[in-house]
Amino acid sequence: MTQISSIGPTADGRGMISADDERKPWLTALEARFAQAEPNLSASRQQLLRNILDHAEETYFLSSRALAKRYDLDPTTIVRTVQALGYKRYGEFAADLRSHFVTRITPYAVMKSAVRDKRSIANHIEHTLEIDVQNLNALRSQLDVKQVVEIAKRIDRAGRIMVVGIDFAASLSNLLAYGLVSIGYDAEAPAGSAGNLRQKILLLGPRDLLIAISFGRCLQDTVDSVIRAHDNGVPTVGFTDSDKSPIARFSDASWITSIASPSFHGSYVGVVSAINALLVACSQLHPQRSLAVLRRKEQEFRSRWYTPTPAKSGMRTSANEE
Repeated sequence: MTQISSIGPTADGRGMISADDERKPWLTALEARFAQAEPNLSASRQQLLRNILDHAEETYFLSSRALAKRYDLDPTTIVRTVQALGYKRYGEFAADLRSHFVTRITPYAVMKSAVRDKRSIANHIEHTLEIDVQNLNALRSQLDVKQVVEIAKRIDRAGRIMVVGIDFAASLSNLLAYGLVSIGYDAEAPAGSAGNLRQKILLLGPRDLLIAISFGRCLQDTVDSVIRAHDNGVPTVGFTDSDKSPIARFSDASWITSIASPSFHGSYVGVVSAINALLVACSQLHPQRSLAVLRRKEQEFRSRWYTPTPAKSGMRTSANEE
């Protein structure tokens, strides 16, 4: 699923998130139901649900009968336990369990799931490419171009743009920041320690913009960056893969793009394509300015391009000349 959503700020400037919510661990829909119903559940049902949640990579795809067989229970026990959480049908519970798996996913869980599929290496490669294509098709079919332009305008209004992405997302933040700088924007993707990141955020103000990139459960430092930016009155935009992720919940606007993949590190082809679309939108807001910056860059960086040097006389230039 690909979408761009906006969150209207409340009186405390944190979108739709209250101060109490911030102090609580972020819960999936299924975890929230479990937490609410837990005082009224028997010890055996509590343990069953904990086992299901803790091993979601092995349970999210199971039918009620298969789940009952896994835990050596009667299928009616599974159905009644699900109903005790407030679900009318097992299918509703299964949908939330799958969502829980996706948002709580780890590289280990993905790899474990892939190993369970018993595919050949060739089939794993083909399957990965198939999912990449699906992610790109989802981006193309569900994209709201007007909302992309609106994010580009937010960037254009900003004095400084800070793009926060850590670990695998670091390459994405560098791509976006470098692309923005190339067309004249004051953008940066801070590198280094969490302390360096916090200091950079403290320099931002209401006329600046923070763009945060993180997926699944989201990394703590990236989420903290969004929250600190809000504390300073800094507008925020998030790139993430679920409207229930912390990045989506705390950002003023979010771009939801799937990174679903059988690969342990996720698939970022959809996100890269989204970044490319955003860079195109930014460059076309003021095309003459973009051209002027690129022309100056081309003139000044001309010496950076590779220039072949003539081979010296008597030296071999390739293995074929031996």
